[in-house]
Amino acid sequence: MKTLNVATLFVLALPLGLGAQASGAPAGNPITTVFRNRILGQQRILAQAFDSIPESRFSYKPTPKQLTIGYIAQHLAEDNYFFCNNFGEMKGKPAAEETSTPDSVKATWPKEKLVANLKASFAFCESALAQLDDAKLGDEITMTYGGNSRKAPRASMTLGHVADMSDHYSQLANYMRLNGLTPPTALPRKP
Repeated sequence: MKTLNVATLFVLALPLGLGAQASGAPAGNPITTVFRNRILGQQRILAQAFDSIPESRFSYKPTPKQLTIGYIAQHLAEDNYFFCNNFGEMKGKPAAEETSTPDSVKATWPKEKLVANLKASFAFCESALAQLDDAKLGDEITMTYGGNSRKAPRASMTLGHVADMSDHYSQLANYMRLNGLTPPTALPRKP
């Protein structure tokens, strides 16, 4: 099963990797280069989005069952450590206050603190990405979340990280539109 998952990922990522190689990416790690570029791109637009949302809107959520903007910010910071800690030996850890405070309380912290924590987690992930190369994507790791552990290829963490950030950016972009704000990816591109 592990071989099938890694093989499937390789087949799906190969065209992307070859495209990265053609565009000047390092020839030795085309798949990792694609993951790195996608992760850094998602970090950039998420940071732009949170920077452009007024602090007064951080408690906004479209319906009572959805997350607030502040909750999304603290959740992303937490997810960044979860995913990026599995990229290699380098481990990051948020401040003790972040790990000991309930998510619902962290979500109400001031924008400045939430965004600073998020950007610190992005900086850690950028450092953690430097450990990756294509040869390590198939390494078996043990993921632990909520007290449950399972084994998976390292590639599942890189792909999962890109998917998680894309999902939350989409959520945030919708919240922004509902508040009359333009998401970063909808802004006119600079020539």
